[in-house]
Amino acid sequence: MLNSFPSISDNLKTIFEKVKSAAEKSGRNFSDITILAASKTRSTEEILEAYNSGIKVFGENYVQEFLQKFESLNRYKKANLSWHIIGHLQKNKVKYIIGGADLIHSVDSFALAKIIDKYSVLKNTVTNILIEVNLAGEKTKNGITIDETHNLVREINKLRGLNLRGLMAMPPMGKDNRIYFRSLRELLLDINIKNIYKKNLSVLSMGTSDDFEAAVEEGATIIRLGTLIFGSRRSKLII
Repeated sequence: MLNSFPSISDNLKTIFEKVKSAAEKSGRNFSDITILAASKTRSTEEILEAYNSGIKVFGENYVQEFLQKFESLNRYKKANLSWHIIGHLQKNKVKYIIGGADLIHSVDSFALAKIIDKYSVLKNTVTNILIEVNLAGEKTKNGITIDETHNLVREINKLRGLNLRGLMAMPPMGKDNRIYFRSLRELLLDINIKNIYKKNLSVLSMGTSDDFEAAVEEGATIIRLGTLIFGSRRSKLII
C-alpha cells in the first residue's frame, strides 16, 4: 500500500484542535483567533481546499502574486474570502492593492503609511493596517523598534485614509518566542493605556507554524500558518 500524505483538510483539523486547546489554556475563545493561511506559491486549488475546510483569510507576500490570485478567486470574496498582505510592501506597489487587500500587516515607516493613506484617499476608502515591530532588533528583518512604535502610532493617527488595527511581529527563529509575544502584547496594552491612538487597538498578528500555540497563549488574535497547512513550500507559484 502506498503511503499517503495528510490532506490540507486533515492538517487543518489538527490545527483547529491545537488552537482550541491553546485558547482554552489561556482562558480565551477559539473564535477570538483568526487562522491566516500564508499562501505564497500555493495554487488556487490548494487555497480553495483550505477555504472549503474552514480558512477564510489568506496572506500573500508579493503584490504580483496577490493580484493574480485576487483576480482568479475574486468571486469568492462575497463568501468572506479575505486577503491580507503579510510581506514587506514596496512603496511603488501600494497603489495596486488598495481596495483589494483587507489588511496590511507590514507597515514599518511613516513614509509607507503616507503612501497607503494617499491612495486610500484617492480611492475614497479606508485601509486597515498593522505596524510591524522588530522586537529583537534583527538587522535582517523589517519592522521598527519598540521605542519607535509610539511615535509612529501618533503620526498615523493624523492620517484619515488609514485605520490602524494593531501590531505585527516575527520574532527570531529558533528562540523561545514566548517572551517576544508577551512583549508585543504589552506594547499594545501600553499604547491603549496612554490613549495614543484615536481608538483602542486590538489586533496582534504573531505566531507561525513553529510557535503558534505559545502565540495564542500570549494573546495572538491572528496566527500566520503556511507549511503546517499546505505542506512543504514550492519554489514557484502555480496558479
